This record gives sequence, structure tokens and C-alpha cells, in this order.
Amino acid sequence: MDYSVRGKDIIVAEKDLSLAETLDCGQAFRWKEIPTDYKSTFEGKFLNSYLKVSETAEGSFIFHDTSEEEFLTKWVDYFDFETDYTELKRCFSEDETLAKACKFAKGIRLLKQNSWECLISFIISQNNNIPRIKGIIERLCDNYRGAFPTAEELSKESADSLSYLRSGFRAKYIEDASKKVASGEADLKAIAKMPIEEARTALKKIKGVGPKVAECVLLFGMYRTDAFPVDVWIKRVLEEYYPEGFPEFAREQAGIAQQYLFHYIRCNSKN
Repeated sequence: MDYSVRGKDIIVAEKDLSLAETLDCGQAFRWKEIPTDYKSTFEGKFLNSYLKVSETAEGSFIFHDTSEEEFLTKWVDYFDFETDYTELKRCFSEDETLAKACKFAKGIRLLKQNSWECLISFIISQNNNIPRIKGIIERLCDNYRGAFPTAEELSKESADSLSYLRSGFRAKYIEDASKKVASGEADLKAIAKMPIEEARTALKKIKGVGPKVAECVLLFGMYRTDAFPVDVWIKRVLEEYYPEGFPEFAREQAGIAQQYLFHYIRCNSKN
């Protein structure tokens, strides 16, 4: 990644990024595309900091109204700019199926999210679609003056008081997660450092956190790239292309590989 400062904007040159593929692929839910004259423009928040970012037709990226300090201390990490995705894709492409997936969705990157916000987001995501997930999270933030509430703030709510979210059965899971994180019973910083099997077990002590949600929190909220969320699409990939198991050489970065495979199979499936 190379960048330059132009007035109040940061201009980034990064060939391994597509805003649409990265911000609207189901790994984060506080981003929305807005109409502009650029190839694409998204606005959203991370740690309650607002960002508008555009992708130009020439392949550069404009971080609008962003100071160099904020870009270096927040957005470089969030967009995982310090990871060499060109090299990752080269390694993945030793496998025929992964090679096709990387070529198809070459601009996907892993977003390094906040573990608390990620936990609540993926609890909400269960048996849900992306527009509805975004709507529930937007209502939650609107109730807290536009900010994603802390665990301490949300722990004061109950499933009944969360009725404004219209989240159905998920409200009782949000209540349980909030109380456990706020009390320290579920210490997300400690869980992030545990051996991955222990981390999985610890997360699944929270109501509503099953294997898939635990893997999503580990991957997207704790940057545990060996985590591997399995939904119906990835299950289909494993059954069709990897009946003898996922390639050993890619397992340390299996979560990133999963992002390419998920996008590839979902967009190319005939059923």
C-alpha cells in the first residue's frame, strides 16, 4: 500500500482491494453504498468513527476528510493494509479451486473489527439476511445517539426493552451477551489470546453463540485467521471440492481463504 495526502483527503494506491467486495460481503454491517461520480463510494463507522471512502475508476481510493494520523492509527489496521494479499493469493492459488476464487473476487480483504461489536452483529445475523441485519444494527445505534453501545450500556437493557430492535428471538441472546461481557464473565480480550479450541468453547458459553457465530467472531472480531466459518455455501464448497478436507497448506489463513470461496460459490452457483 502506498498513500499520499491531498488536502483533507488520503489517497491510497492498493491493487488488492474492492470496496464493494469487502464492505458489502457480509462481514461487517455498518457500511452502505451511496451514489457519487466515483466507481463506488461507501460510508460507515468503525469504533463509532465515521468514514466516507471512494474507489476511483483508475483503481485508487480516497479516504475523504481523513487526517493522516487517523488513517495510520485506525484505517490502515481496519482494512488490513499491512497484510500482503498479493502473496496470500499467490499461495492460495496452488489449489485449483482457490485459484479460481481468488481470480473472481480478487479485491476482498478481511476487515479487522472490534470484538464486542462483532459479537453482537453476528448474534443478530443468525437466520437473517444482510439488509435486515443492517436495519437492526442501525436501530440499535440510533437508540444510542448514533453510536454502537458499549457492553456496560447494553447490559442495562432486557429482552423486553430491546423490542424496538424488532430482532425477535435474538433479543434474549443480546441481553445475555451484554451482561456476560459487561461483568467480565466473557472476557473478549482474554478469549482472543486463548488457543483456538479454548476460545471457541469460551464464546459458546454465551447464549445464542453456536459454532458458526463463534467462528465469525474469532475471524472478523479477533483476527484469528485460522478460524473457518461454515454456512450453507461453504458446506457446499467443502462437499464438492474438498471431500478429503481443506488443503493443509492454507489452514493457517483458512479464514481469509474462506472469504474468497464464499464469494465465488455464492455468485457462481446455479441454485
